[in-house]
Amino acid sequence: MCGISGAIGYAGDDIVEPLRRAHDAMRHRGPDGDGLVVDRDPSSRGVVLAHRRLAIIDLSPAGHQPMVDAESGCTIVFNGEIYGFQALRAELESAGHRFRSHSDTEVILKAYVAWGDRCVERFQGMFAFALWDPRCRRVLLARDHLGIKPLYLARVRVNGGESLLFASELRALLATGLVSRRADPVALGSFAWNGFVVGPSTIVKDVRLVPAGTTIAVELDLRSEERRFWQLPGSSGEGRPGAIEAFREALHESVRRHLVADVPVGLFFSGGVDSTSVAAIAKRVSAGTIKTFNVSFDEGAFDESGYARQLARALGTEHHDVRVTQKDFVDALPKLLASIDQPTFDSMNTFLVSRAVKDAGITVALAGTGGDEIFGGYRSFRDLPLASRLCRHVPRAVGPLLDRASRGIARAALATGHVPPQTRWGKALDVLGTGGELLALYQLSYSLFTRGFLAELAGGIGGAGLAHGLPVERARELDAVSRGSSTLHAISQLEISCFLGERLLRDTDAASMAVSLEVRVPLVDHTVIAAAAALPDETRFAPLGKKLALRHTAMGRLEEQLFERPKSGFVLPIERWMRERLRDRVAATLLDSSRCRDLGLDPAAVAALWRDVSAERPGFYFTRVWAPFVLLEWAREHDVRL
Repeated sequence: MCGISGAIGYAGDDIVEPLRRAHDAMRHRGPDGDGLVVDRDPSSRGVVLAHRRLAIIDLSPAGHQPMVDAESGCTIVFNGEIYGFQALRAELESAGHRFRSHSDTEVILKAYVAWGDRCVERFQGMFAFALWDPRCRRVLLARDHLGIKPLYLARVRVNGGESLLFASELRALLATGLVSRRADPVALGSFAWNGFVVGPSTIVKDVRLVPAGTTIAVELDLRSEERRFWQLPGSSGEGRPGAIEAFREALHESVRRHLVADVPVGLFFSGGVDSTSVAAIAKRVSAGTIKTFNVSFDEGAFDESGYARQLARALGTEHHDVRVTQKDFVDALPKLLASIDQPTFDSMNTFLVSRAVKDAGITVALAGTGGDEIFGGYRSFRDLPLASRLCRHVPRAVGPLLDRASRGIARAALATGHVPPQTRWGKALDVLGTGGELLALYQLSYSLFTRGFLAELAGGIGGAGLAHGLPVERARELDAVSRGSSTLHAISQLEISCFLGERLLRDTDAASMAVSLEVRVPLVDHTVIAAAAALPDETRFAPLGKKLALRHTAMGRLEEQLFERPKSGFVLPIERWMRERLRDRVAATLLDSSRCRDLGLDPAAVAALWRDVSAERPGFYFTRVWAPFVLLEWAREHDVRL
């Protein structure tokens, strides 16, 4: 796990120096070493490659980056981990390739030399890398199958020369001083709907993400060829012969490979099905001690540490309970906000638990992320099929009428000083107006606001560039991906693509790397997802919400009653903390009219929203004000505006 940055094309000194600023801005991602190389011709065309190292595999200087392959001259900067790289190394060695380190980085280099661009199809892991091939004078950019590791791009001009900049963080590109700080209207509209920005666009107009499962080959004249090497598998829901045993093998092998490291490894452990599954398999496949970490709170309604301790005893792990208090949260708020790479209403939980685990001496932590999305743990798997059937009985012509009614209600409510309820039961008109389309229903189920109030709050930001809170092209892609599959599998694909891919994974990367901790997600391995997709729906999802396929595969004879409690997930008592300790700060930010207008938000709508949330009116969660608060704070810190 590291931070990478660089430039392709024009590589003069007036590009190198700004890139040093980007390099320095990611010091938190790699405290164990750094390097920067420049390879350019007399006309200053070439590449700049920079790397910050968090040493995980091969801690010796032989693992230093940028890494050069002596035989081919190819050079790489790499962020992530390749799991099972030892088998690839053995295969390459049998073909005559010689290695000078014990790192997975060198395996990528040799694999590229042996197999070319398609080497990525042989990799299992999380990765983002830039590989310079001086023989054909081009760079191969790559991002892993699920997009666990980010890679941002920005095209800039300096003194008549044009370069493609890349970095592991958006803020690193801003630190160069070469990237415009203009906000992208489509991204702002996406944020207002979702509470995070849906890629490949970003909150900054001239910066984009490399899509997940994609390589981009870039020539020095910046001509490029983009290729998708993996996408989520479809499923009819009928299953394949031998699928259950294949899934069991894929899951156990994924956890085993994710445990490999030359530094201390721990597990985030809430005591829920997902983290317990990972811990149970880790205990089974590892000969060493398994260390589990649970976060507890003074607020009893949020504290599930007792369940976690009980399960840890049943599994036989070395368990650690880490206390997080309201004071810890308030004291950490400046660093928490500073850790956010793109605005998001989430990530505070991951930041706090990551910091606690890092302080306990752990460098790598496994998490149970992905179980709900893959095995139907969310309410969406139950609610969306029901809503879709209901909506089909409503004539399609009624949709536009309901949409206008929703907007009228929002305007009338604002005039009286109260915002209509913004929770699920406040979205009834919006739901009926979808005609039962699955993508529209899915996006409404997660939207922060009703369509009517969103129109008042954000004034149509993004306009024609958005469909259901998604960039239009992304919406088309997701709609196409989900078609032809069973309903439950289609919902799983949307959860993996949107909630997991666009929010949880991105937030986890930024929050954990802010404290120099590598978080690994063995359930989100592409081999596990493919194996799960081959299961019959009845085996994979039934009964909904129980995730029995995961339980039975991972936990063996662990007592079922240990999990018979209400589902909560890992949540912080942040609403209470915000009301008690952050009220004045949140209010000052939200009621700053000029700052709201700078980002296309209507000050009156924001003020009305804050008034109703602070009055604790029913139908308003803290996320409804935390999202605009984070957006406004982030934009002020980075001087970004429309």
